[in-house]
Amino acid sequence: MSTSDAKLHELILICREEDVETVSDALMEIESLAVSVEDADADTPIENALFGEPGMPAPKAGWDRSVVKALFETEAQATEAATLLLAQDWASDVHVQTIQAVEEQDWVRLTQSQFAPVEITPTFWIVPSWHEAPAGAKQKMRLDPGLAFGTGSHPTTRMCLRWIAAHGDEAAGWDRVLDYGCGSGILAIATGLFGARGIDAVDIDPAAVQSSLQNAQENQVSIHAALPDAAKGEYPVVLANILATPLKLLAPLLCQHLAPGGHLVLAGILERQAEELKAAYAPFVSLEVTDQEDGWILMTARRA
Repeated sequence: MSTSDAKLHELILICREEDVETVSDALMEIESLAVSVEDADADTPIENALFGEPGMPAPKAGWDRSVVKALFETEAQATEAATLLLAQDWASDVHVQTIQAVEEQDWVRLTQSQFAPVEITPTFWIVPSWHEAPAGAKQKMRLDPGLAFGTGSHPTTRMCLRWIAAHGDEAAGWDRVLDYGCGSGILAIATGLFGARGIDAVDIDPAAVQSSLQNAQENQVSIHAALPDAAKGEYPVVLANILATPLKLLAPLLCQHLAPGGHLVLAGILERQAEELKAAYAPFVSLEVTDQEDGWILMTARRA
């Protein structure tokens, strides 16, 4: 395909870190299809990596010298966007690097190719709808990436799923399960696949509630998904894959919902946060680290 036949055009700008957010917002206001930010000094000795760690302050919006790329349907739109942007008083340090043609791609296929089946155990897999399940998958969950967190690709989710699989023989006896902060509903659905009943999946985000219901239906699992105040009474299993700070605040509530002899399963915790979680839950249960992966830990307890 020649550049003249290309369907999309990319406006590439160089700006300072303090201008990144303003530039990005302006590009979206003038109807850019997508905006991305990269390090202008990537692959050089002065490259500066920015990492965001859960529970910690967010990283900066960009780098000292940032490349901002904006995608437009036509070259004329990209040129007009550059002209409008550079006319702003605050844009004196924003520079156009180039406007270039981008060859048309099958963006759906490209996105789907990034999500392969996820192995939880050799016989339990999370499989996107466009993939065939692996031959050894005796138990599989169909789950596509969406708005709500939880596709099985993150260590915290995988550890929770491994715990559920390891206790699969008990699951038929779980007459109630609480998934607190359910996201996509992946943990609630997993307990249902292993035989649990009376599954409540709750989240503060209405989009997560809807996503959980849809995903459960696609897996032919019955769950009750709702906002957090729908959680009532005691449960033999309480699962919460959130983050350490909210988990500490939720300690009295989660333990109030834990039935005698019940399992408490907590994730979203970094290794260095283990002791503070143990302290927060000490008045109720004795938490222990029972799994770890890539700096994350799974903490579990049983109520006496």
